[in-house]
Amino acid sequence: RSVSAHDSLGSGLAVHTKNDRVLRVLPIENEDINECWLSDRDRFAYVGLNSDDRLTRPMIKQGGAWQEVDWQTALEFCANGLRQIANGAGAEQIGALVTGNSTLEEMYLLQKLLRGIGSDNVDFRLRQSDFSADGKMQGAPWLGMSVREIVCADRILIVGSFLRKDHPLLAARIRQAVKRGAEVSVIHSTDDDLLMKVAHKAIVAPGALVEALGKVAQGVAAKQTDGIAGSLASGERVAVLLGNFAQQHPQAAQLQALAQQIAQATRGKFGFITEAANTVGAYLAHALPSGKGLNAAAMLAKPRKAYVLLNVEPELDCADSQQALVAMQSADLVIAMSAYKHGATDYADVLLPIAPYTETSGTFVSAEGRVQSFKGAVKPQGEARPAWKVLRVLGNLLNVDGFGYETSEAVRDEALQGVDIAEKLNNAISGVDSKPFATSGLQRVADVPIYATDAVVRRSAPLQATADAARPRAWLNAKELDKLGLHAGAQARVKQGAGSVVLEVALDDGLPEGVARVAAGHPATAALGAMFGTITVERA
Repeated sequence: RSVSAHDSLGSGLAVHTKNDRVLRVLPIENEDINECWLSDRDRFAYVGLNSDDRLTRPMIKQGGAWQEVDWQTALEFCANGLRQIANGAGAEQIGALVTGNSTLEEMYLLQKLLRGIGSDNVDFRLRQSDFSADGKMQGAPWLGMSVREIVCADRILIVGSFLRKDHPLLAARIRQAVKRGAEVSVIHSTDDDLLMKVAHKAIVAPGALVEALGKVAQGVAAKQTDGIAGSLASGERVAVLLGNFAQQHPQAAQLQALAQQIAQATRGKFGFITEAANTVGAYLAHALPSGKGLNAAAMLAKPRKAYVLLNVEPELDCADSQQALVAMQSADLVIAMSAYKHGATDYADVLLPIAPYTETSGTFVSAEGRVQSFKGAVKPQGEARPAWKVLRVLGNLLNVDGFGYETSEAVRDEALQGVDIAEKLNNAISGVDSKPFATSGLQRVADVPIYATDAVVRRSAPLQATADAARPRAWLNAKELDKLGLHAGAQARVKQGAGSVVLEVALDDGLPEGVARVAAGHPATAALGAMFGTITVERA
């Protein structure tokens, strides 16, 4: 038995193995979560576990060449490097980045290690660009209701979500609600087909998202009877949901405050369709800065001398891949803890092979706050080790107190000790300031394609053979193509910041004017800058 390591629904998995290899994954039925279903991403990601790209022995870069070494040598190298930087430049020159697909135990030990050596720079919110809600939120953001409650809603507003691709089974739940008579409204920057009846929609450029949601909030307050506001005001069980795009938006805090306002005015509920398998768990594990520490974006904008990466491929997992790469290349020490060899072979100094979710025990906390622990289904490949064990040894080598754990369960119990999860889950926010959004030129709309979300999925051959995993294109509506003198199928040079790539142009009349949709999280677009911002498209 295991739990999905990709989206935040927490679907139950039955992992079938033979000769210590995962050969099949099937759903475990649970009416509260995934019913009898499994998304293709959860079902076929396992092929990526057996990729040729697996990192199976610790490696250190010496004289520009990679050498395989034993664990002792690799861990002592890491400990000495971190100690030297902490004692010389100062512990605040060390930063740690971790993905939201890491286990609660891994995140908890990483932040404990960093804080133990004197740094508060630890974060998992790699694709987030607005951190102005820090210190203004009352708890950990979550779905705001149970998964089953969504089906009972009679009015649903979805703000900034590539719903079917980001959260396939949650999309199926909302579709059930529509079949039962619910009205769904959408505010977004793309008009993707949700395969369900949408009652009302406002499709606007990213810079107009706050204004569009603000109009709905005003309309609800004024008891409007038409459009999105009228639909919500006429409901008895209202749900307002913020998707990945809304959470990654440069004005995310304002969107959250407006969603709260609408939910209060309609006596409804509002929540976040959280991005990753363990986004909620990351908050519970304190895998984010408190007070003086730097958030993920600041750690990359003001490069540190040392980075510890846990399950992170910065060039694909961060809000600004261009900036992330510059930061990695300028650091004196990069420790990459990963199940795979990846772009880190260019900029890391040491690679530590860690076990993916099927080869370790751990805990994920789903969007609805459900705590689910699982055991490893197979032995780690080669000399890979569970990340919690690697962090335990590093903690001991660095003389940090309290790293004498015998089991991952002991780590979990300490992480959740005295935590009232129901009390901790709280989407309330207050004192949000309005932030400007620069809207000159074409605005980029960046989705992370369904089969590009994390390291395991990116290496699953059957998923990578699908249309959803095809090389990204630059999508524009007919008016924008006309302005640029381009046609669908032409090659265009797409520029952003200091980077540029050549992509095929495609037509999507579901896009608003003034935007170009160019996916992130993919090697073909990694040279571009931030997921939001001005982008240039011209004939190649």
